[in-house]
Amino acid sequence: MALLLWILAVILVVSGIVSLIRGQVLWGIVLIIVGLLVGPGGVSLFT
Repeated sequence: MALLLWILAVILVVSGIVSLIRGQVLWGIVLIIVGLLVGPGGVSLFT
């Protein structure tokens, strides 16, 4: 389960960075924050 959370967190953070580069600042920030919350090192939403 931890591996799946890491993969999901990485995908969310990378998507957030790409959104920031494209100029979608709000959406990028939301994706990065959710990615950090989902990651096993953060406050996991699933535990």
